[in-house]
Amino acid sequence: MKTIFRGRQDYIPLWREMQNFTDARDENTADEIWFVEHPPVFTMGLNASAEHLLAPGDIPVVQIDRGGQVTYHGPGQLMVYPLIDIRRSNIGVRKLVTALEQSVVDLVAAHDVVAAARADAPGVYVAGEKLASVGLRIRRGASFHGMALNVDVDLEPFTLINPCGYAELQMTDLKRLGISLSLEDASKKLLPHFLKHLGFSAE
Repeated sequence: MKTIFRGRQDYIPLWREMQNFTDARDENTADEIWFVEHPPVFTMGLNASAEHLLAPGDIPVVQIDRGGQVTYHGPGQLMVYPLIDIRRSNIGVRKLVTALEQSVVDLVAAHDVVAAARADAPGVYVAGEKLASVGLRIRRGASFHGMALNVDVDLEPFTLINPCGYAELQMTDLKRLGISLSLEDASKKLLPHFLKHLGFSAE
């Protein structure tokens, strides 16, 4: 498993890179996890309804090929993109989603914060507020897209949409929960939990 902290990247070129990586890989291609931050953008999943895009203003809106509804990505949010051959690793989609979610639960538990996943709405929640969102795509037996973890984010853009299709859903971030981490530090703390839940080891 190769892990790469990519820093800030424009959304569309990075998305195309994920697609190209997935289309070009073969049975010998090593799995990778990309940690990325994006400039402000709203992304609309395959099932997204325009009615949940309330007032996007000047923030770009991109229709993409993951599952789920509309969400916001922006500075201070850690994107976790697992580019994994789940067929080769014999991992079901449910296990991958659970590993992403539980890695966040474990991360905040180390800071005495109680978080939980919800069966009816993928992601991680603290006291009813959403801390992390999950949206994946599986193509040719491999995963791309992934999870957005709010680290230290301007939450105002979330009020311009119904996040993940839920009206009045409140968002939170690690900073508001009393956990101060840089994006790179958050990625380093999250990674071992994620790998543990997948049964993987880092290179």
